[in-house]
Amino acid sequence: MIYFDYAAAAPIAEEALEVFIEASRRFYANSSSLHDAGSSAKELLELSRKQLAETAGIAKEGVIFTSGGSESNMLALQTYTSMTKKNHIIASSTEHSSLSNYLKKLNGEGYEITYLKHSPDGRISLAHLQESIKDKTFLVICGHVNSEIGCVQDLAAIKTAIGNRDIFLHGDCVQSFGKLNLEEAVLACDSLSISAHKIYGPKGTGALLFPAIHKLKPAIPDVSHEMGFRTGTVNVPAAASFAAAAALIETTREDEFVRISALREQFKQELLQMGVPHEIIESPDHQLPHIIGVTFPRHQGQYVMLELNSRGYAVSTGSACQIGKQEPSRTMKAIGKSNEEAKSLIRISMGKNTTENHISGICQHLCAIINNR
Repeated sequence: MIYFDYAAAAPIAEEALEVFIEASRRFYANSSSLHDAGSSAKELLELSRKQLAETAGIAKEGVIFTSGGSESNMLALQTYTSMTKKNHIIASSTEHSSLSNYLKKLNGEGYEITYLKHSPDGRISLAHLQESIKDKTFLVICGHVNSEIGCVQDLAAIKTAIGNRDIFLHGDCVQSFGKLNLEEAVLACDSLSISAHKIYGPKGTGALLFPAIHKLKPAIPDVSHEMGFRTGTVNVPAAASFAAAAALIETTREDEFVRISALREQFKQELLQMGVPHEIIESPDHQLPHIIGVTFPRHQGQYVMLELNSRGYAVSTGSACQIGKQEPSRTMKAIGKSNEEAKSLIRISMGKNTTENHISGICQHLCAIINNR
């Protein structure tokens, strides 16, 4: 199987796997236990926190280990809603389901949610954001990179639009961490969500980054784990593996961006040369090259995905967390596409094992599928 679904999950790196196995063997004690075995696990946990913090560019106290990006997103919302009596939240219309579903829950509890308008390339309207801010607004939510089409939102510009108002900014950086320089995002956001299995780390672990954690208050009192922000025993081997994967991907991030950009251009040129009718949904100046959102007229994405699967290529029809709901892509609808166009989307996402031959192969098979050969 030729794998083109790195935006859903990446294979664990050998180095990260070795760290996970060794840590599981040696540091199995509860890191909160007071005996020597617990202290050893605690030491590894704090070393991992420090390593991940250095990669992310924040103080180590601001790293809260979680079970993944979804929990990180929900934990951020729980933190902010517990700190204020204001009840207005502004969010992009293309957020991950962990956020959009939680916002539906909050709306049912009396919170007012304003969903931002998007341009055809996926970017939010900064003018609409500024128009939407009210005295009772306390939170703005925006995913850094869209998981279906890969457009990059300018979190620094969003922070500028918020200005000096007492409004938090949460950035879902699950798709951008390890692929883009997050320096500006860290400076702009009050919290950022990241996940290990998108960067060749283990599944079931992630982190919520609080660059200015000293200004925040945990939602639940008297919690002893993770600076008081998260309950439950910390998965120390997974945290160590995550930190190792993050440090490793950072060493190749810039070179990999250039390589993946070339593969994206190859994909575009080969489809054009083959004369395959298609549309790539992209933001020319604000695009993560790793994610290709593409539609083929009169062909449902699920059909194309299944045909590719039968030919040995793994792609998706959008965010893995939304698959199975039989609904058109919320991202595609937000950028003005019809239901038919939204259902024709497939996502091709690339990673460190993707080669030029893989690109040529999938283009040839797409040509055959669309031309019914």
